[in-house]
Amino acid sequence: MSDSEHYDPLTPRGAKSADTQERRMPRGVVIRLFAYLVAGHVVAAFLFLLFTVAGKG
Repeated sequence: MSDSEHYDPLTPRGAKSADTQERRMPRGVVIRLFAYLVAGHVVAAFLFLLFTVAGKG
């Protein structure tokens, strides 16, 4: 007998590991987000520097 015969969608599952797995973001996503934030701030700082230098000249 398979588990699908006794599946009831209205009763919550008791597996705690699946619950914590769904709440956490994957590590690759966190690293990519951090890298994009750093790269975005570096580009913004470079543009700010360009406009600051161009404004004084």
